[in-house]
Amino acid sequence: MTEEIYEKLSSLIQLDIDAVNAYEEAIAKCDDTLVREHLETFKDDHQRHIDELSAYIADYDMEPPEQTPDLKGVLIEGFTSLRSSTGTEGALKAMKTNEKMTNKKYSDAMEWDLDLDAKDIVMRGYEDEKTHLAYIEEQLSVRVK
Repeated sequence: MTEEIYEKLSSLIQLDIDAVNAYEEAIAKCDDTLVREHLETFKDDHQRHIDELSAYIADYDMEPPEQTPDLKGVLIEGFTSLRSSTGTEGALKAMKTNEKMTNKKYSDAMEWDLDLDAKDIVMRGYEDEKTHLAYIEEQLSVRVK
C-alpha cells in the first residue's frame, strides 16, 4: 500500500470515527423510538466501516487512526449536539448534513486507485452511506412541512 492510499484510507476511517461520535449525540437527543433505532443501526454501520478499513490497513503492518475524534470531529460532534437539542427533527437535520459529507467522501473514494479488497470495502461502505442519507431525507420529508 502506498503512503498516499494509506493517508486516504486513514482519512476515511477518521470520518467514520467522527460519524460514530455524531450519531451518539443525535441518538441521545432523538425522542422517536423508530428513528433512534435506525440511527443506532447507522452508527453500527460506521463502526463496521472503521473496523474493516482498520483491519485492511493493519494487514499491511500500518497503524490505523486511533478511535478518537480529531478537531473536525469535535466540531461535527458539537454541531450535532447543538442541532439535535430540538429533538428528533433537529437530530435528523444534523445527521443529514453529516451524511452528505460522508457520502461525498465515499463517492470520491470510489475513484481512488485501490486494490480489489479495499475497493470492495469502500463500495460496501458507500452503499451504506447512500442508504443512511436516503432514510434521513425521507424522514425529514414527512416531518418538515
